[in-house]
Amino acid sequence: MPGRSRPQTDSDASTVSTGPPLVPDAFHFGVATAGFQVEGGFNGPGEPANNWCVWERTGRVEASGNAVGFWDDPEASLDRAASLGCTSFRLGVEWARVETEEGEADRAALDRYRSILTGCRERGMEPLLTLHHFTHPAWLGEEFWLRPDAVEHFGRWVDVAVESFADLVGMWVTLNEINVVGLSSWLVGMFPPGRTLAFADAWAAIDNLLAAHVRAYEAIHAARPDAKVTTNDASISVYELDHLLIDLLLSRSMGVEPAELDGWISERRAQHEVLVPATSATERALRLLGRRTAPYGSGAPARMRTARRAVRAVFDSPHERTLDALGIDYYDPVVSNHVRLPGHVTAGGRSLEPGRRLWDDVVDTAGLGRWLRLESARAPGLDLWVVENGLCNRVVHDRSYPRLDGWDRSRYLRECIGEVADAVADGLPVRGYWHWSLVDNYEWGSYEPRFGLYGLDRNRGPHGFRWLETDAMGGDAPGAYRDAIAAVRGGDRSALAGDRPGA
Repeated sequence: MPGRSRPQTDSDASTVSTGPPLVPDAFHFGVATAGFQVEGGFNGPGEPANNWCVWERTGRVEASGNAVGFWDDPEASLDRAASLGCTSFRLGVEWARVETEEGEADRAALDRYRSILTGCRERGMEPLLTLHHFTHPAWLGEEFWLRPDAVEHFGRWVDVAVESFADLVGMWVTLNEINVVGLSSWLVGMFPPGRTLAFADAWAAIDNLLAAHVRAYEAIHAARPDAKVTTNDASISVYELDHLLIDLLLSRSMGVEPAELDGWISERRAQHEVLVPATSATERALRLLGRRTAPYGSGAPARMRTARRAVRAVFDSPHERTLDALGIDYYDPVVSNHVRLPGHVTAGGRSLEPGRRLWDDVVDTAGLGRWLRLESARAPGLDLWVVENGLCNRVVHDRSYPRLDGWDRSRYLRECIGEVADAVADGLPVRGYWHWSLVDNYEWGSYEPRFGLYGLDRNRGPHGFRWLETDAMGGDAPGAYRDAIAAVRGGDRSALAGDRPGA
């Protein structure tokens, strides 16, 4: 934070203790990964195929290839994460790898995942396991989440995963960023099937995804009653693209009856507009579009009404509340910040895309603290998990570009973790922080966006790549994260200052 500095040097960060810990002993610091983005070995000849297969094979996106080789050498990632002081490791199990053909579970793949989960525990890291991270088997089709049998198919996969891993896993993410699946697949065309402005289909998919979360929650708790289960939304300022989805899951536990749901959603929307006011005409226009196309709330257009399978799932569940924690993915939540005209300046030249690139996201580290307070006010008493948080820069053909705003990953880490520590000090039930990501990986069609604590040279090394000891911008992000974790555990709040010498 501005005006604060630290008298000690980087070299003594692991030994400094100036007071009581800034977070509870059970607080988890970790790193986040996703199976398809790190494992490698998908969508090539003879390899498991997922819903990105056609896009990769036709050249619509860059091929994922060997990613970072996690499937062949998970120990390299686990060792590095443990060396940073992490007490948790977020990873995914890939449905497409386990069920390459309908109804046939690959026991060898399941055993391999068990060995990786065991490896986490052997290194003192609690696994945070994700069951669906934007991918599913190719044989289900790109429009899978529109199918009437989508929840049943997903439920069978969940049953296999829970039976295989429940004894090793206490923390679960059912489906990663349900809101991004709907937005990117049917509204802005960034994910397969690449549809745009298909609002009714986006909401039909979200309806199935939310119902699938409830189905997974029930299966996990049936096998392991002490489990902690969430679905993590990307933090988005438009109510309909984020908070509405979580409100649907929380509605029953807040005493709402099904007949009262639309009126209650309208009230929650109005509260959101007060708590997160629009600050530009573009933002106001996007929020108006959200209200007019959403199938929930008083006056929702009849043409947008879905089957409301999610509502039935929530109110028919044996569990009054089907979330054990609020999972938060915090990057740049202000939707209007992402709207840019083609031809705007970006890192490495000009962008012809009609929107801001990931490496140009507006940085607002203090916003993480505000968002945590907002989430806690929306669901008092529910634990908060920062499931993803990170900073992007661009690498093209092995050339790394600094961010145009001058931010580096080390400063970003210190300030964000400082916000988490302040939130805990204010009494918020924040119980974990997972940095996205451990290492530069496949960012949904491209290797240009880089989020890793560790950079990756994709042109040299025994496997066609090699780990760097720095991040992609040449900064000591691994050391910064290690120092920040040690500082929080040791009670040294001054070490999280954004203007610290060397920042």
